[in-house]
Amino acid sequence: MSNMKVLPLLEPEVPEAVAPCCPPLTERPFTAEEAETAARMFKALGDPVRLRLFSAVASHEGGEACVCDISDVGVSQPTVSHHLKKLKEAGLLASERRGTWVYYRVEPSVLAAMSKLLTVAPAAA
Repeated sequence: MSNMKVLPLLEPEVPEAVAPCCPPLTERPFTAEEAETAARMFKALGDPVRLRLFSAVASHEGGEACVCDISDVGVSQPTVSHHLKKLKEAGLLASERRGTWVYYRVEPSVLAAMSKLLTVAPAAA
């Protein structure tokens, strides 16, 4: 007789899609909440090191990067971790720990939301 027990399968966690924070800049004035959200994203990307890290993750093969693969941006590893944390807090990066390493990715919906924000709204006909 076997001691094996059949366990139910767990559905993989699907991260929530990131909804666009705001309408295109040219569509209408932002509400105070929309301005806060957009400012948080732009502030996070306003630092050259953070912008390089964001670009490194976004352009990395496979769409994600191990922190060990993106640390060569001219600052120490603790500083890299600090900047990655700020990008994550701004909602620009998602992360997953695998063993001792953390892997970062830019969700496609984040890029789509940022792109929509900077899109020129079509002129009214």
